[in-house]
Amino acid sequence: MVSVTEQVVYVVDDDQGMLDSTVWLLESVGLKALPFTSGREFLDACDSRLNACVLLDVRMPGMGGLNVQEHMRSRDLHLPVIFVSGHADVPIVVRAFKAGAHDFIEKPYNEQLLLDSVLQALSKADHRQSLGEGPARVQARLQQLTPRERDVLLPLVQGYTNREIAEQLGVSVKTIDLYRARVMKRMAASHLPELVGMAIAAGLVDPLQLR
Repeated sequence: MVSVTEQVVYVVDDDQGMLDSTVWLLESVGLKALPFTSGREFLDACDSRLNACVLLDVRMPGMGGLNVQEHMRSRDLHLPVIFVSGHADVPIVVRAFKAGAHDFIEKPYNEQLLLDSVLQALSKADHRQSLGEGPARVQARLQQLTPRERDVLLPLVQGYTNREIAEQLGVSVKTIDLYRARVMKRMAASHLPELVGMAIAAGLVDPLQLR
């Protein structure tokens, strides 16, 4: 029996090895982890009264993570969702954030990054989902970008490849690689999904207009 005051992390992943290692990681810092190998099993067991968040794999047989997220919303299961995926292309990331995801972390994940995200999600007293970075903080970082860096940022978060951006701006792919690295550093984004989330949170791009 799980206490309603206990911090719980629902872990949903069809990869048994990944599931076991994630549960072990969470339990090593004193968190209660409830593992599920399918989205339907999780939905049947999910209790929104708990002080909980959900670690949800994007690609699973039967019901994928995005579908699980939709079912959660339709059932009023308002728990912060952290997506974990080895296939973090921009359309998937955008769809997840539009639906209220708390975070999106790429596999293989950095353990400390995952734990930080989980603890941040659990610390939300009202369990409201957000885009992670505060808009004011993101706006401050955006102001530090040079015009050329901003030129690269916009198509990057819209889902264009480095080669496509190079063609748009009339420069080499190597130049775009350099600017992309500078944009990621200035925005303090560790991966592309995080950068997309920042751009949406700051109102820099309209999710409906992204690829």
